[in-house]
This record gives sequence, structure tokens and C-alpha cells, in this order.
Amino acid sequence: MRALVITEHGPPEVLRVQERPDPEPGPGRVRVRVRAAGINFADLLARVGLYAAAPSPPCVVGYEIAGEVDALGPGTEGFEVGQRVMGGCRFGGYAELAVAGTGELLPLPDDWSFAEGAAAPVSYATAYAGLVRYGALRAGERVLIQAAAGSVGIAATQIAKLVGAEVFGTASPPKHDAIRGFGVDHPVDYRTHDVVDEVRRITGEQEPLDLAFDAIGGRSFKGSFALLRPGGRLVCFGASEVQAGERRSRARALRVLAQMPRFHPVKLMSQSKSVIGLNLLELWDSKGSLDEYIGPLREWTEKGSIRPVVAARFPLAEGADAHRFVHARENIGKVVLEP
Repeated sequence: MRALVITEHGPPEVLRVQERPDPEPGPGRVRVRVRAAGINFADLLARVGLYAAAPSPPCVVGYEIAGEVDALGPGTEGFEVGQRVMGGCRFGGYAELAVAGTGELLPLPDDWSFAEGAAAPVSYATAYAGLVRYGALRAGERVLIQAAAGSVGIAATQIAKLVGAEVFGTASPPKHDAIRGFGVDHPVDYRTHDVVDEVRRITGEQEPLDLAFDAIGGRSFKGSFALLRPGGRLVCFGASEVQAGERRSRARALRVLAQMPRFHPVKLMSQSKSVIGLNLLELWDSKGSLDEYIGPLREWTEKGSIRPVVAARFPLAEGADAHRFVHARENIGKVVLEP
């Protein structure tokens, strides 16, 4: 099979299409002929060497796929060869073939493209886990979604509106009309305004939020926490500020890490606030499946209540250009590769 390989840590040019052995599905596993693979920001961090969970180069990353069932492992039930599916794979998605467990796959809706399918599983599982499963978002609450125009941000907005929350979302001004269309009630310009001041201006309150969903990291965590009222929850699920541009900067990464706030248990108790760390891959490994987070999405998917947004599609051979496109941070929605 053909696969897009990180040959070494570095800029997008280190991504090269190579021939690799076809993966074989084990018991309870499904091999998928990949028609589209989602690109996540973690893939960019893996390429530059800032993502500890990624395999060492040379390696194939990507954990969000859509395609057709190509083969079933021994004793595997619930799927059939030729069936259209979408789901997560524990790396290896940037390839013509990938293997996933049955608890990590969902039927692809008939009216969804493969690109839409590749934009959904991990992004929506992350949003569901952060907002509903651990963030305990309820109807009538206020939530701040950082990077609301990204694939996880759009998923989080759609889920928050289904729950019945009031949504504040950060994005650059050219994206404000788009995120309003996805359900953001209050777009916030993070480039020319201080997010904390702007949210307080809109609400007229010092601590207006019940939940903040933040993958920016650094000082952003401190600001998000400051906006929480008693009973509020900060869900931290990334640190995109550690990477700017196409090459790794250890100095920048260390600076962003140094800006992370320290949350003392006594202060959390006295203010009655919570800080929740979310690492979907860690949960995936621990539980052996994404079903706990993908399963609840089935009903919304079947009803058409959620639908992913695809920003751009690139052939596998243009993987370097796809990564550059994500680095530019101009996308609204998911960028996908098409083997």
C-alpha cells in the first residue's frame, strides 16, 4: 500500500509517499480501505517532534479515517466487507489501508462524503468527552470554545447548541460569520482584543462562564479560568501555542509551557472551580476503545443533528501542502487527505 510517511522530524518536506506492507487485521479488528484521512494539529506536532505519544520516525500518523471495510479479522462481527465506515485508528491513517477496532468505527451516513466522515470521529469524540462526559455541560449554561473555527471547535459548538448552552467562540474576524452559522452566539476576536476583557464586556460580568474548552495553552488557560464562576470547569485538551510556523522551536515551546498557570488544590476548593485535563489518546489506550465517546454520537448522526465541515481536500502525494495549509491557520473546519 501507499502511505504518507514522516521520514524524520522537520518541516512539511519530510512527508513522503512510500510503499509499506499492507496491515493485517487481528481478532476483533477491521481493515479499512481509506478514502479520506483527517489531519489533526497533533499530526503537525508529531512531524516536528513535539508530540510524545506519536511513534518515532519513520512513521505513519493520522487517526481519523473514512472508507470501506476491506477485510475482517478473526471473529469480528457487526461489519461487512464493502460497508462504508468512519472512525478512529491508533495512527496509520495517512495510508491506503488502516486497521481499527469495532468500537472505534461507525457506519458512514449515506448522505455524507468520505471527506466529511474523516472530519468527524476524533474531533466529535474529543468535543463530546470534553463538554458532556467530563465537562458536564447543561442547558442554559455558558461555554467558551477557544479556536471555534477549527474542526474540534465546530464540533464543540454543534454539541453545545444541542445541549442548550450559550456559546462564546474565539476566532479571527474573517471567520466570525462562519462560526455564527455553526451556532456561536458571541464571536470573540482574539487577535485585536483581550479575550477575557471582551467576554466580560459582552456579559457585563466578571465571572460569567460555566465551562471553558481550551486547547490553546500557555496564558490562555489562565484567562479561561479567570472567567469561570463558582462551579465552573476548565477543560484543557491541548497546547497549540507551542507550535508556530512549520519548524520546531524548543524556545517557544518552553516559553509557552512556562506561561501555564499552576492550579493549587486549596485555591480550587476555595473558589469551587475545576480544572480537567483531557487526552483522548490516553483514554483510548486505557479503555481500549473510543466507543464511550463515539457511541453517544450515533443518534445525533442518524438524525442529521451534527455534520462536520471540510475546509480543504488534498491528494496523499500533496501531504506537505496540506500540512502547510493547517500551519497557516486559515482553515474553517477539517483538512483531509485523500489516498
